[in-house]
Amino acid sequence: MVPIDIIREHFPFFEKDLQEQIAEAGDVREFDAGEILMKTGQNIRSTMLVISGLIKIFREDEDGNEFFMYYLQPGQACALSMVCAIKQETSQIMAKTSAKTEVITIPLSFMDQWMAGYKTWYHFVVSSYRDRFEDMLQTIDHIAFRNMDERLVFYLQQHQNTLKSNIVSVSFTEIAQELNSSREVISRLMKKLAEKGMIKQHKSHIEIINLQKLLS
Repeated sequence: MVPIDIIREHFPFFEKDLQEQIAEAGDVREFDAGEILMKTGQNIRSTMLVISGLIKIFREDEDGNEFFMYYLQPGQACALSMVCAIKQETSQIMAKTSAKTEVITIPLSFMDQWMAGYKTWYHFVVSSYRDRFEDMLQTIDHIAFRNMDERLVFYLQQHQNTLKSNIVSVSFTEIAQELNSSREVISRLMKKLAEKGMIKQHKSHIEIINLQKLLS
């Protein structure tokens, strides 16, 4: 069971009857930062609605290397998992928390019923898929057409916009893993950004100063 007030707060656009069904069918689960919520190739038995915290979505290659794709924030759901759930396919992504996170899990059996019976659920799923698809296209554009220094700036901008903070508490090693690069390359590029006055490097975090300056 999920307290109805939580659903009304984070998903006020759902019909009252749908909110009540989610409250009855769903469960609230809590995860600490760094926990894996979904693995590539995993059978999907439920979908998740985020009510607090932050989730990173990754694509993995055959060797298990991770590439960061986008964030999921409160009020959102992972569209790829929802589509895979509808088609009863295994997960094509990996989801990991980057902060203490709470989600509502909903059994797979309700997906088709709600898609057919509630316009707000149908539009929520379609809108989620569209928004995440746009996120992926933006990421792909930077992979295909930008140099690593520009990709790094884009990565920092994603953190800044999502977290609404100029402080990025991510290690160079983690950034390198998520950009499919090396720590040495990221360290060199961070030094370059610092020299240009775009960031400041601190022992425990990176402080964003001005990412709008063009790299020469």
